Amino acid sequence: MNNYFLSALISYFLGNFSTSYIIGKTMAKIDIRDHGSGNAGTTNVLRTLGKKAALWTFLGDGLKGAVAVFVGLKLGGKNAALISALFVVLGHDWPVLLKFRGGKGVATTLGSMLAIYPLQAIFCMLIGIITIYKSRYVSLGSILGICAFPFFMFFKGKNEFILSLALMFLILFTHRTNIKRLINKKERKIGQKVEIR
Repeated sequence: MNNYFLSALISYFLGNFSTSYIIGKTMAKIDIRDHGSGNAGTTNVLRTLGKKAALWTFLGDGLKGAVAVFVGLKLGGKNAALISALFVVLGHDWPVLLKFRGGKGVATTLGSMLAIYPLQAIFCMLIGIITIYKSRYVSLGSILGICAFPFFMFFKGKNEFILSLALMFLILFTHRTNIKRLINKKERKIGQKVEIR
């Protein structure tokens, strides 16, 4: 049980290291959360700082998800890794080191799932990529991609299915304003840039 707690704690603080915040500060001397949508994530970095910064953000956020899972595996096996996958996303979404203003958890969720269930994660990524390509909405692709996890994880086991549901609900919650804009047809499409204030 102590290993589970330690896995959760370490993973939460790994999630606190916000790639977009670091890139914003180093590349443009800005707090990315004060620009664009105000979100500390890949899409806002893409619109605010461009493709290169967005790529590094996506890779960095995904990497910390994978690292958290590997920490969990080392400390307590598969169940600890599942706990780590959840808590690294919680740390990304609500980082105590950044006054609980984080991102929406898509890249970190994918990184953690790639580390423990790569095939299922790849299928979800493909769903997301195809959706983004067809609709031009990053948020819609992100939502549909992550929401596909429970379908792929249903037969993997009870704990895996519960984790996938938890991650799905986190994505739906962090994207609640995007969902409203999608319904109202006011969501920005990919390629629309914002000015740095």
